[in-house]
Amino acid sequence: MPHLHLVTQDEVIVESLLPLLTKTGFKFSHSQRLDDSIETPHSSDLVILAPTQFSEQDFHTLQEHPLASGTEWIIISDGKPNPWLDKLMNLGVAYHFRKPLDLKHITDVLTDFYIELKEEHESRKSKPVSSNLDQFGLLLGSSAPMRLLYRLIRRVSQTEANVLLIGESGSGKELAARTIHQQSLRATKPFVAVNSAALTPELIESELFGHTKGAFTGAVKDHAGFFEQGNGGTLFLDEITEMPLSLQSKLLRVLESGEFTRVGSDHLQKTDVRVIAATNRQPLEAIEQGYMREDLYFRLAHFPIQLPPLRKRSGDIVELAQHFLAYRNHSTKTNKAFSKEALDEIAQYTWPGNVRELKHTVERAHILAVDEITLTELPSLSEPGNSSTEVNVEDIKPGVTLKDAEKALIIATLDDCEHNKTQAADQLGISVKTLYNKLERYDENEEAS
Repeated sequence: MPHLHLVTQDEVIVESLLPLLTKTGFKFSHSQRLDDSIETPHSSDLVILAPTQFSEQDFHTLQEHPLASGTEWIIISDGKPNPWLDKLMNLGVAYHFRKPLDLKHITDVLTDFYIELKEEHESRKSKPVSSNLDQFGLLLGSSAPMRLLYRLIRRVSQTEANVLLIGESGSGKELAARTIHQQSLRATKPFVAVNSAALTPELIESELFGHTKGAFTGAVKDHAGFFEQGNGGTLFLDEITEMPLSLQSKLLRVLESGEFTRVGSDHLQKTDVRVIAATNRQPLEAIEQGYMREDLYFRLAHFPIQLPPLRKRSGDIVELAQHFLAYRNHSTKTNKAFSKEALDEIAQYTWPGNVRELKHTVERAHILAVDEITLTELPSLSEPGNSSTEVNVEDIKPGVTLKDAEKALIIATLDDCEHNKTQAADQLGISVKTLYNKLERYDENEEAS
């Protein structure tokens, strides 16, 4: 049966919710403080947090909570403005109920959760013990964080809401976007994927909105932009925070009204396109650091979804490695297998490049191995400095700009990786395309100086 955990010191809340929980059928547990609930078994499907106060420290404690990435959360508050509760909602918390409580509404919400979670439990129970990873659309994984991701995608797919996918490089943001499209009513219409970081300032309007013949040098014929190409379907704007701020502003009008004009034309056109954006930065931090316009964030983040990093998907890592190996064996008509030591090393590694890094590692090991994949074919997992790039704070001098510090880190990481750009991008937590774009900008700035 689905399990609900309540975190509150408010006995009135406990007395109010107990009859609802009994009515809906949830198994139930209770702790008074967020810190105490860390000891709760990680099997809870839903958490209700009703704090008497909620501080910045509470916000960070919740983010590191074992149930944070794989469990649904509901907040109950006294209704007073609280920026840290607002941040929780921006990170994708399901509901925020304010006192006085509408118990009928809460009952309806809990009933919906119970039905959905019970169906999910029964689906997992009916599978044989030997079953492999669950798959939803193009996404693979059976861990609690992935099951939560599947539920969120199922809900939002049937709506017209814009979606903001937040996740580290290699965590599967484009696969999630394509899955949302496939599960939506727009599935038979175009899916257009755009790497925002690769759009140059000179061509941004042309690429997004199209141009007419003769609009500028090289415009030898009419060109339909991405918003026009995706009409009726879905437009995926990857790495949205890597788009220059001046270019982000050009998106606002079309996101608000669906109206745009081609470069070189004064004819107003309409597009019916659903926008899914993605970023490997935390949006609120990106806004504070000047990587994203706040107004654009609110246009895009009708429904934010946080994708879990691979290191937090307990149980999925080894199964994904076996999955990728099985596909390589099938395509090459071989029957290679991992040694126990190799699987242990794969399970213990932190995978900073996430699923993309794991897939590439398995494919490389498959090529190198004769019959069995051993530690010999997995040298990169035990190499010093491969799991993360450490930055010594003492090396950062006052007066150094964020851009210069970022450049220094990128160059140092490239040197450490012997200029292997794929490995460097994985360590830095960005895509290879983003790394190339940044290096090109550095070269252009040096030529101009």
